[in-house]
Amino acid sequence: MSVKDNVFNKEDCFELMGESLGISGQLLDTARRAEEQCAGIYAEISRIKGYNQIKVLNAFRKLQIAPMHFAPTYGYGYSDAGREKLEALFAEIFGTQSALVRPQIASGTHALGLALYGMLRRGDKLISVSGSPYDTLEEIIGASVQSEGSLCDIGVEYSQIELLNGGLDFEAIRSAAAEKPRMMMLQRSRGYADRKSISVADMAKAFEIIKSVSPDTVIMTDNCYGEFVDTVEPTQIGADIAVGSLIKNIGGGIAPTGGYIVGSSESIQRISCRLTTPGIGGEVGSYAAGYLPFFQGLYLAPGAVAEALKGAVFAAAVYQMCGFEVSPAWNEKRSCIIQTVKFNNAQELIAFIQSIQRLSPVESNVLPEPWDMPGYRDQVIMAAGTFVQGASIELSADAPIRSPYIAFMQGGLAQEQVKAAALNHLNGIIGI
Repeated sequence: MSVKDNVFNKEDCFELMGESLGISGQLLDTARRAEEQCAGIYAEISRIKGYNQIKVLNAFRKLQIAPMHFAPTYGYGYSDAGREKLEALFAEIFGTQSALVRPQIASGTHALGLALYGMLRRGDKLISVSGSPYDTLEEIIGASVQSEGSLCDIGVEYSQIELLNGGLDFEAIRSAAAEKPRMMMLQRSRGYADRKSISVADMAKAFEIIKSVSPDTVIMTDNCYGEFVDTVEPTQIGADIAVGSLIKNIGGGIAPTGGYIVGSSESIQRISCRLTTPGIGGEVGSYAAGYLPFFQGLYLAPGAVAEALKGAVFAAAVYQMCGFEVSPAWNEKRSCIIQTVKFNNAQELIAFIQSIQRLSPVESNVLPEPWDMPGYRDQVIMAAGTFVQGASIELSADAPIRSPYIAFMQGGLAQEQVKAAALNHLNGIIGI
């Protein structure tokens, strides 16, 4: 066979994976069965992506986005047209009155901290309705970890409602709302917990219960990893505030940094005064690098999320076929992009994370190791061969080194990378 024939007769990406990665024929057959099995789920993901893409396009058209809005700005940033339009876009897409979208917000945790400190005062009560929040919030809240300047340290009262059979405890939420807390907080994704992400339907039910019992309670949603996974966002079904990171879903793999907070005009004004100072609020804040990647990333985000979800669905299917415990299952309804795979011990977990790194486009030669990462109570290992450091809409995988030994995989701007990473790992451990 000529070289030309060899090039044009390739069957699919799996065949090229087999040649380039040495994946066995038996595992490739398993991969193709998984691919066929997932076809219906892929179609549903594409449907949601299409809806969200038109929603985003309509917002860009309504607000008449133009090249002038991409330009860099300097100094104080008063009357920054690009910043103002970007925030108006987020408010339009999330169905809120206002938004705070800034490259100066360093991470999702930073955005959550801004929202909490901006909204809560001494004597206020904060209740988490989805159990323990993500590890990096523990020192911000200060209930389980003594931390100077934490919410508890400055006089905010905190409690949490534990999950019931892995889901929201609606009756407990009703009882807690009767206490008229200042804020009730819900974390959409699983974080590092062995639980499911919270569905849109369950969020809507919880929000309805809270508002029926205590209309003045502020509902805040940690929306990290959840944007564009469904056709509605938490603020469209009853949440007062939603918070997230621009280097996760909604940055589309293009945004280089930043975070967002969307909500009512009054809430965003209070929070913006925490970002800058009282009396100045959101009126200042320039960005000398220019806003183009934020606009472009937002526009591309529905497609990036769809690619990540298709990769996660395939990984769930093929790992299930090979006998692993995963969550969500390949055919379960998803509310965030995170996919978990459970292992027997720390060594197996570490080997999986390292395998993901080896199939990355950036620093594929680097071997990640567990380390004492700031903000986490256990050592953490992270595979992050990404173009933007920490961008978990790009393929990444991480885990705390603790039992149960669960790897948290998320992202993938190209679903084929996720598929290759999963097959390469399986090929190395199951010997088929």
